[in-house]
Amino acid sequence: MFSNEDYLADLLVEAGAVTAEQVEQARGAGDSVVAALLDQTALTETTISQVLASNAGIDPIDLKETSVGPEVADAIPDDIARRYRVVPVSDDGVYLTVAVADPFNFEAMDSLPTVLGRELIFVCATHSAISEFLQQFFGADDSLEGGIGVTGGAEGAETEESDAPIIKLVQHMLAEAMKQGVSDIHIEPLETSVRIRYRIDGRLMEVDNHPKKLLPAIIARLKVMSGSMSIAEKRLPQDGRIQLKAGDKEVDLRVSSVPSNHGESIVMRILDKSALVLGLPELGFFSDDQTTFEELIGLPDGIILVTGPTGSGKTTTLYACLNVINRPDRKIITVEDPVEYELPGINQVMVKSDVGMTFAAALRSMLRQAPNIIMIGEIRDAETANIAINAALTGHLVLSTLHTNDAPSAVARLADIGIKRFLIASAVRAILAQRLVRKLCPICKEPATLTEKQIRSLNIDEATLADDNIMGPVGCEKCRETGFKGRMGIFELFRIDDEVRHMVNENLTTSQLRRRARELGMRSMREDGIRKVQAGLTSAEEVLHVTMSDLD
Repeated sequence: MFSNEDYLADLLVEAGAVTAEQVEQARGAGDSVVAALLDQTALTETTISQVLASNAGIDPIDLKETSVGPEVADAIPDDIARRYRVVPVSDDGVYLTVAVADPFNFEAMDSLPTVLGRELIFVCATHSAISEFLQQFFGADDSLEGGIGVTGGAEGAETEESDAPIIKLVQHMLAEAMKQGVSDIHIEPLETSVRIRYRIDGRLMEVDNHPKKLLPAIIARLKVMSGSMSIAEKRLPQDGRIQLKAGDKEVDLRVSSVPSNHGESIVMRILDKSALVLGLPELGFFSDDQTTFEELIGLPDGIILVTGPTGSGKTTTLYACLNVINRPDRKIITVEDPVEYELPGINQVMVKSDVGMTFAAALRSMLRQAPNIIMIGEIRDAETANIAINAALTGHLVLSTLHTNDAPSAVARLADIGIKRFLIASAVRAILAQRLVRKLCPICKEPATLTEKQIRSLNIDEATLADDNIMGPVGCEKCRETGFKGRMGIFELFRIDDEVRHMVNENLTTSQLRRRARELGMRSMREDGIRKVQAGLTSAEEVLHVTMSDLD
């Protein structure tokens, strides 16, 4: 009747509550060893409860001698109390003390703090006492009748996990996010409610509101799923990771919790591993820029930088580059904070500053591994930048990112953190600045006409408009009535040739450097965006929204 009754019988023999001979006789008496022992020997439920408590390292409790008020009983919903066969005993505002009949039901005891969103103290009571309590407070329930035992998993395992309301709510939230192609899930506590927002194609959309009382349970469930976040810690930020399988897709969720004035806020970044197979055309490169960029990342040494603000797709571009250049005859090592995607055939190192594994420390170790290509998640300080420069000058190809608004500004940024300009000029081969624009939905987009203001702002030659394929958003079921589906990059590729190296050495300002680069043929992000507007891939509003005016 109970899967671990043999284990319970062994505990009872070890405790001297019954003999081995009595256990053998009970085994021949019927299906339930424990029920037979209760019938045939002096064994009592109280003794069983005490033996279980002693071996589980928790206190026994006599529920018949314990007064539980209605306000404490209300701490656990009736369906949860029945499903897990638990009784709330006391509540001091911090810890909820809960009585269980089976302290070795590990799955149930692990799940309860998540389901209830509380920190729990467990005590052990008899099965009949718990049944009487539940009947007294919640009414009769046939599923509670039965023997006493220790189970290896939750009783009714097929319903406990899957039917728990909070678990179902979280599963639904994650499933909908995968279905809609969400990049971030935001769980935000407000004064009286919990707001759920999805970021889709770079824009936040409110999708749900829940009662504020559900927040602790939602947060606890996600922390347990991450496997590395503490449910008890609510005062400090925490990071974790959840791995899911959505259909045939493997998805990682990077989880970040931060305490706020109304409770803990969680943001989950969804890392879709299908993005690993993206090539340069899927990123939004036109064939001319793609050809130039492929030549650059095929160089044997030097630094290639990708710049832009947070959320502009820099890391995705670096991974796409690695996909292009990853071959069996090349050793590639990355140092990242954190490792977002696992790449086959590539050695990836995660920064762990708390144990001294900084970007700089990881880089120094990596160079002793004789790599051909190094990818650095981000150049943040002079030490990392200097090691990267030295690696580039000693025969390694280095790929990395910087936070700058445009490509020429990266030169000034490196100089600001302490890199000498002659080293920048010698080591850097190219700088790619990028932004992300939403792509028009291919199902519902339709021909559109640019306004006079848009024509002036984009500096489009009106004489060429008749040959352009200008399209605009409409909205349909496939794109959630937004008119847009997916995103693509617009790029500014600044190639460092001999003339530009001379300008860098001459200490030109960023404005002067940009102006000269434009004269030498560098296309700005806005100009690249205009080409994509003219090709009917995105809208004029999108390009104007994400680009700055070109400097003359």
